[in-house]
Amino acid sequence: MTKNQSSLVTCVESGLLKVWKEGSPDNVEINVGRDVCKMRQNPAKREYMATGGKENDLKIWDLQRPEIPIFKAKNVRNDWLDLRVPVWVRDMQFIPDSDRIVTCTGYHQVRVYDPSSPQRRPVLEATFEEYPLTAVSLTSDANYVVVGNTHGQIAVIDLRKGKLVKCFKGFAGSIRSIQCHSSLPLVASCGLDRFLRIHNIDDKSLQHKVYLKSRLNCLLFTSRENWEKEDIVISADCAEEIKEEDDEIWDTMKTVVDKNKTKRKTEHQKTETTIKKKLKKIKQN
Repeated sequence: MTKNQSSLVTCVESGLLKVWKEGSPDNVEINVGRDVCKMRQNPAKREYMATGGKENDLKIWDLQRPEIPIFKAKNVRNDWLDLRVPVWVRDMQFIPDSDRIVTCTGYHQVRVYDPSSPQRRPVLEATFEEYPLTAVSLTSDANYVVVGNTHGQIAVIDLRKGKLVKCFKGFAGSIRSIQCHSSLPLVASCGLDRFLRIHNIDDKSLQHKVYLKSRLNCLLFTSRENWEKEDIVISADCAEEIKEEDDEIWDTMKTVVDKNKTKRKTEHQKTETTIKKKLKKIKQN
């Protein structure tokens, strides 16, 4: 899910991309193909959306002209056995200050496409290990990309040469999300081992490691500096509003009387009264 101006954009695995317009019942629906694994918005041109999945190669859509994709990737040539190469796009990201886009696949490939060129096949391809890649993120200078796979391995790849630069260690379990800082040489990652880790990209050192109890699927760096103080103020205001709403709800509710309980109480009182009368008669005699 992402936001485009005043509209929300959602995409589901079945291939239905939908633009929910605020205050309007006329929502735009686009069929982007089945088995979608990822949808990503272009930060520079927010009306551009990239989609891809299993046997559903990279497509770029213009929400202002949603009839057909403005770019549709073409599969690479057959392998050395003349067999078709399978397609499985797992994640993608637009490269800033260019029309290019980088993807990672479930067949351990990192590919760069250039929609501005007449070539629909990748202009650069690199591979990392032998396991499915699950997440990708560009560094702040956009010359390198950080990728992670299902075996808990994270690496940095040079997009100019298509070569492996370095690897990070200490992970256990599939990597589900990677996010590079926009200005600092830091990369955050999380996955099924329930840890949030922040590494320094330059020297590969581990800066922070936090156990977060549940299996993690996504993370983001915040651009707010004093977010902790802001959250405290917001939480206090929300708590006050919730308390006022609760008081209003309780004031408008009717008192419910349990008839069975009242009936049992009345019968108990009658029994006590009868016993007292009998005891009084016995004492008088």
